[in-house]
Amino acid sequence: MNKKGFTILEMIIVLSIIALLFLLTLPNIRQKQEIIQSKGCEALVEVVNAQALLFEIEMLQPPQSMDDLISGGYLKESQRRCPNGDKIEIFDGEAHVR
Repeated sequence: MNKKGFTILEMIIVLSIIALLFLLTLPNIRQKQEIIQSKGCEALVEVVNAQALLFEIEMLQPPQSMDDLISGGYLKESQRRCPNGDKIEIFDGEAHVR
């Protein structure tokens, strides 16, 4: 009788190799996530600065706070904080991470 298929031993070996590869790549994925959050915050600050400049052009005065930009429709409420949780604030018409 000639049956085609995998033996349990072959399945265990394949699953062990997959698990080993997963364990080797997991720390690298976590490190990259921290970098992505940092870059995301920098990009969001630039977006807020661009919207603050647009606000200043249209209103002929710089925004005093994030509330000015949000209430004017220049930003969404969710853009008040960076992906890593840091708060963005406006000082002298420019966005800074607090």
